[in-house]
Amino acid sequence: MAQHYVEISCSPLDIQKYITLVEDDSAGAISTFVGVTRDDFQGKKVKKLEYEAYEPMAQKCLELICKAASERWGLVKMAIAHRTGECLVREPSVVIAASSAHRRDSLEAVQWAIDELKATVPIWKKEYFEGGEVWKENAESRKLRGAGLLGPGGKTETGCSAGREGHFPSEPCPS
Repeated sequence: MAQHYVEISCSPLDIQKYITLVEDDSAGAISTFVGVTRDDFQGKKVKKLEYEAYEPMAQKCLELICKAASERWGLVKMAIAHRTGECLVREPSVVIAASSAHRRDSLEAVQWAIDELKATVPIWKKEYFEGGEVWKENAESRKLRGAGLLGPGGKTETGCSAGREGHFPSEPCPS
């Protein structure tokens, strides 16, 4: 049975921490994905992002993603961390690390996990750019809804619901 680590944090994410969490003598590969804030979106200069989460559900969804990925790809360990609060340009907002006996399994698991996270986990992003700010829905959520790829009750394969357009958080992460 694979070990899982999930974290939703208002503090900056330490990439090495999550790599260390998935290290294991039986693992021949560790794969990672690190999502960082970029400085440009559709020609607009981005100043920062602000993430908010419905933490009890987000935590459960992240755990379900770890469990599903571990079962599907035979992972040794998996860690997923997502930032809440303010995230400046070049700062990591999400870290996913997975270890497995062979590289293909951990690579595929990490790719699937970030897609599933962005499509289903109730974490919202407010983008601050020169001249304004806007709440953003993940494109993955829209694609799932638009393509009819949600299962019974609007759920994905992990059992989490995709985010709903126009549903945004009201409680900010404490500063």
